[in-house]
Amino acid sequence: MFKNKVIRYSTIAMIIAILSYFVVENIGGAGSSSEDAAAANPAAYKAQILQERADKDEQFKSGEDSPIKDKESFHGLHYFEPNLSYRVKASISPYMQDDKEVIVKYTDGTTEKYEKYGYANFTITGERQKLLLLKNEGTISVLFRDGTSGKQTYGGGRYLDYPVDQIKNNTIVLDFNKAYNPYCAYQESYACPVPPAENTLTVAIPAGEVTEQATHQ
Repeated sequence: MFKNKVIRYSTIAMIIAILSYFVVENIGGAGSSSEDAAAANPAAYKAQILQERADKDEQFKSGEDSPIKDKESFHGLHYFEPNLSYRVKASISPYMQDDKEVIVKYTDGTTEKYEKYGYANFTITGERQKLLLLKNEGTISVLFRDGTSGKQTYGGGRYLDYPVDQIKNNTIVLDFNKAYNPYCAYQESYACPVPPAENTLTVAIPAGEVTEQATHQ
């Protein structure tokens, strides 16, 4: 099983997220918050998301650490259309108990130590939700399932990654348009962290990456 390459793509995703943060900031001009900037210029935000997806397709098509076996027939990943309704500001309740260390299971039966950073509390489609944020090597990982899991999206759950410094005043913007599948969704030889049971949302999140099978239903 390969585990390091899964983490490596998380690093790539984190770098893209950092760059995207500054792009969105520039969309709205100086002094605008990133969520306000995206709302102020939806067309530019959509163009930014589509460009990120094209960049990822290229990385999967030609990158040495791509999980795609048959690169010759690879024509790109599949997604829901970008939708600002699924880009939400969440307040974070820091995890203050002593049992911060948590053992996260991987799909191959191995485990990895993470830290419970806190809970992201937010409202989406009119419903209150919360997600446990996990910290590992300077990255905040959001591992979750929702009402689309096993239907339009990968049954094992999807991920979001953020550098710790994107958390400001115990708030973070969760952009589900950037929710992505782990490497094990494309190739079983990869080991991927399994979302905590409590990170199963009570609503469907039709945003971010979908499966190949869902596009042919």
